[in-house]
Amino acid sequence: MGQQVSRTDFEWTYTEEPHASRRKLILEKYPQIKKLFGYDPQFKWVASAMVLTQFALLFVVKDQSWKIVFLLAYCLGGVINHSLMLACHEIAHNLAFGHARPMANRLFGFFCNLPIGLPMSVSFKKYHLEHHRYQGDEVIDTDLPTYLEAKLFCTTLGKFFWVCLQPLFYIFRPLIVNPKPPQKLELVNGVIQLAFNAIVVYFFGWKVMIYLIVGSLLAMGLHPVAGHFISEHYMFAKGFETYSYYGPLNWITFNVGYHNEHHDFPAVPGRLLPEVKRIAPEFYDNIPQHTSWTRVLYDFITDPTIGPYARIKRKARGLDS
Repeated sequence: MGQQVSRTDFEWTYTEEPHASRRKLILEKYPQIKKLFGYDPQFKWVASAMVLTQFALLFVVKDQSWKIVFLLAYCLGGVINHSLMLACHEIAHNLAFGHARPMANRLFGFFCNLPIGLPMSVSFKKYHLEHHRYQGDEVIDTDLPTYLEAKLFCTTLGKFFWVCLQPLFYIFRPLIVNPKPPQKLELVNGVIQLAFNAIVVYFFGWKVMIYLIVGSLLAMGLHPVAGHFISEHYMFAKGFETYSYYGPLNWITFNVGYHNEHHDFPAVPGRLLPEVKRIAPEFYDNIPQHTSWTRVLYDFITDPTIGPYARIKRKARGLDS
């Protein structure tokens, strides 16, 4: 089964999450960062091009062998779909059309969601904004692994399977840890997605539908672009709970690697997050950071000091506290 991880519990802290206080310090010194707040007018064109690329690939995939289908799903379609999931992340922060046009953001989220195959745009927003506000909260922050996950996947082999199964944990963990009644827009998201899936199956066949969904799932698991799931908040250095990555995979993930910058300034579009770091380098250059998402996956699986327990956690405060 491999080496047992050395941690037997999460890293509990009684301090507030670090981003609100750092945001205040940075803005006091560099108030010009506020000029970066808003939305990215280029974003909708980039995300739309990704969706249309997947639509075009449907015509290519339908005539391929199953071997080629799965290869394309892992190496191409899954990467595009993962980028579209991160487009939905941008949309969750209203960075496609701005806070003044919330419905435009939601409708564009439905569009970006189509090639992913699974309705997630609205549900993701519902939980993700709480992850920002209540980072590390044992109940509210559903980005945290459960005790069951940490206990079951506590060896090298176990962590390997945990990484492979990440998409299932991201889908079902919120429903178990912090269930919420479905919103009207979630139902609309689901109906639109099911209708699109039915159209794809009718005109292109099940092989193409499997290409879309399997690509989404594979690229959330043991895949280089999925390294950000672990790199963002798993405690590779004691006491630090958020980590940035400044490598080339940011080019296809809307700069999600600039994760300290994003949590400090969630109102700044991904394209402009490098500007935050350029303006205030002393706040980011000297804290732990990652240089490779692939290396993050390797270290997470093989290092006995790191595992699902390697997260900073806070006692639940409740939404109204």
